[in-house]
Amino acid sequence: MQDSQVIGAIPAARLGLLSRRMLNGLCALICASGLSFSYYAQHYLGFEPCPLCIFQRLALLAVGLVFLVATLHGPRGWGAKWYGVLAGLAAGIGAGIAARHVWLQHLPLDEMPRCGPGLEYMLQTFPLSETLREVLTGSGECAEIDWTFLGFSMPEWTLMLFLGLGMVGVLGNWRLRR
Repeated sequence: MQDSQVIGAIPAARLGLLSRRMLNGLCALICASGLSFSYYAQHYLGFEPCPLCIFQRLALLAVGLVFLVATLHGPRGWGAKWYGVLAGLAAGIGAGIAARHVWLQHLPLDEMPRCGPGLEYMLQTFPLSETLREVLTGSGECAEIDWTFLGFSMPEWTLMLFLGLGMVGVLGNWRLRR
């Protein structure tokens, strides 16, 4: 017998591993914690979110909702795999937005885009497609680094969070039993 077959034959409870439902619930809790921190940073620390930050919040909310519904539903087989795909897709979109934000923050000063109008103004004035294009293009306010922790900016932490949640969501819902 190969090592993986021996390990696979040991019940998950004996190894102390999480069940699929517990893993999804933990990931939903992590998403809620990330959203809570973003609102704490906005309302108590005084950091105004740029349009890309708001889009990252929306993506984190989507990832969290997928994990929450997967926790409540507790599907088996292909149902769980679909939740893994949905979580991976939502996390991938969030990672793309966060990666764009990180890229803007690392541009040289002479290549930074100009500051544009606020998101509320764009939503009221422009069509949705143009608003999305403008936000994803980025503006000068998105290039500012207001907060760091252990040398990483908030979008860099968010990028790592999306990548981790995406991998855990896909692998956990594809590989874990029950």
